[in-house]
Amino acid sequence: MKPLQCIIADDEPIARQILENYIKEIPTLTLVASCKDAFEVMKVLQEQTVDLLFLDINMPKLSGLSLLKTLQNRPDVIITTAYPEYALEGFELSVTDYLLKPFSLERFLQAVLKVQQKTATQPKTVVNQHEDITQHIFVKSDKKLIKLTIDEINHIEAYGNYVKIFTDKMILVPQTLSGISEKLPTNFLRVHKSFVINFNKLKLIDGHQIVLTTNTKLPIGKAYRKLVLEKIDA
Repeated sequence: MKPLQCIIADDEPIARQILENYIKEIPTLTLVASCKDAFEVMKVLQEQTVDLLFLDINMPKLSGLSLLKTLQNRPDVIITTAYPEYALEGFELSVTDYLLKPFSLERFLQAVLKVQQKTATQPKTVVNQHEDITQHIFVKSDKKLIKLTIDEINHIEAYGNYVKIFTDKMILVPQTLSGISEKLPTNFLRVHKSFVINFNKLKLIDGHQIVLTTNTKLPIGKAYRKLVLEKIDA
């Protein structure tokens, strides 16, 4: 997937630095410019094509919302601000997401994924129409934010208000199975109320059991068997 070309608009140097550091962590983003006011943004947009704008609201000379109202053929916009009271007006201007400062890398990534998913729904060539947009996810475990490559995940198991993510090791994450499933691409399939598998890791089906390439055996729930068989025939 081609990285999204993005720019930052924020008059606070520390805020720009935080966004620049977050962008460096995400391989599907490329920073084009880091601007301190709306007029710098307008200049960049006149000179090159940009996919995504991280926009502060309270800026000198011209506010972020005023800038949005002046732009034609504008890029996707994620607002980054300390002021929650402008959220409604922001969404009325069709921004993709509204991040309240201070926000975490995980929350930042969620906003970026919304843009990528929106881009994924646009028409593609026949060659690319089945490509999946999500290559990595970030999960919290033991007070750390861990970046996982999608392909390294074998399966996920529900564990109360946690999930166990199995790669070459087990990672315990404070999230529900339904919650983690929302972050995963379409090659992940729920096969039981307690299990989600990476369909690319499926080795065989033996009766009411799934066997993964790791030789892990998991049950197929009665309610999920039809979905599993339909996925195989797809």
